[in-house]
Amino acid sequence: MKKKNKVIKLKRRTSVTKRFKITAGGKVMRRGAQNRHLKANRSKRNTRRSNVPKSIKNYMAIKIKKMLA
Repeated sequence: MKKKNKVIKLKRRTSVTKRFKITAGGKVMRRGAQNRHLKANRSKRNTRRSNVPKSIKNYMAIKIKKMLA
């Protein structure tokens, strides 16, 4: 009898799970940058725009999905 090779299960990258979310449609979403402190120097319009989640496209989104699988 031949021995079957066991498939190694990949662990989920915890750093990626904290930073990215996948929507029901399959999009990869991230938070906006520069949103922690020193907000008084920025305009209110900028702070509102940075609160909206951004989507990631192309090859980077594919890599992040693999890390989350």
